[in-house]
Amino acid sequence: MSNGTQTSHPVEAKAAGDSNILLEVEDLVRYFDVSPPFLNRVIERTGKIYVKAVDGVSFKISRGETFSLVGESGCGKSTIGHLLVGLYSPTRGKIQFDGIELADERQRRKHLNIQRRMQMIFQDPYASLNPRWRVAKIIAEPIRAHDNHGSRRDIESRVNELLLQVGLAPQDGEKYPHEFSGGQRQRISIARALAGQPEFIVCDEPTSALDVSVQAQILNLMKNLQRQHGLTYLFISHDLAVVYHISTTVGVMYLGRLVEWAETKTLFGSPRHPYTRMLLDAIPDLSMTTRRRTPVAGEVPSPINPPSGCTFHPRCPFARDLCARQRPELIHRNTTHVACYEI
Repeated sequence: MSNGTQTSHPVEAKAAGDSNILLEVEDLVRYFDVSPPFLNRVIERTGKIYVKAVDGVSFKISRGETFSLVGESGCGKSTIGHLLVGLYSPTRGKIQFDGIELADERQRRKHLNIQRRMQMIFQDPYASLNPRWRVAKIIAEPIRAHDNHGSRRDIESRVNELLLQVGLAPQDGEKYPHEFSGGQRQRISIARALAGQPEFIVCDEPTSALDVSVQAQILNLMKNLQRQHGLTYLFISHDLAVVYHISTTVGVMYLGRLVEWAETKTLFGSPRHPYTRMLLDAIPDLSMTTRRRTPVAGEVPSPINPPSGCTFHPRCPFARDLCARQRPELIHRNTTHVACYEI
């Protein structure tokens, strides 16, 4: 596994790991136009208004790695996932998958096989499955989309195999989604994602709608499938316990920017950015270590008009004048990449 650095220049990975990079994101930006209607803007003499959902994010993911993105709601985690699989188009920036540029829609359309190699598991297993289709048809849809030459018997055999892989029975293929529990529905979603034999899967909070005991089952299933199929995950979550369990590398986002990333044990054991420490301090100290905690006050600013410089500086107990004037870039400190002037 290789690490990278986010600066104003292209991200650099360790030389030994360059050939192992599957996904590379550089200066990725996505703004959403939330302006009032044109006539209202003319009358009120106002310009367009944009939500800066993703505001210059760079990272690399190696083959077989689980790279997790964490942060408070609205920080841009899910938007990045949607950008990678093509559900949104970036405002600017680069997305390279196995050396193929995908940020431009025309380039993505030239490489339709990429869609088979990239899949997504969505957050809500109740909303992401077609309630009018039987489970077998739901799982078979990606197979038919990417393999027009497969016979009906071959497709049925493949669907049964996938159901068994995710802990369900072949007979379950004749049922409808409403006949299953939340955890079972998420297993169906995983089977559908695997149907196209992908290499890379975006997991957008796949366990957040499930009970804790069911979460553990789904996470263990995903880890087993990763080993069996050599999968690479981008795992999106706000649950730090879940992230610790499944990740090899963790990136921390705040207001559309990546403020720190490192290997999982390093980030949880020695967090460098004040925001990362704030997130970890929110976890109950069940071991009673009496670890000193630094409280962080204030609310998350609006992504429509984020603060200048370091967007975290209004809430940071260590902020100084430079933090308000100039945006810190991600720089390498020991084994961590962190965007902060106070490290």
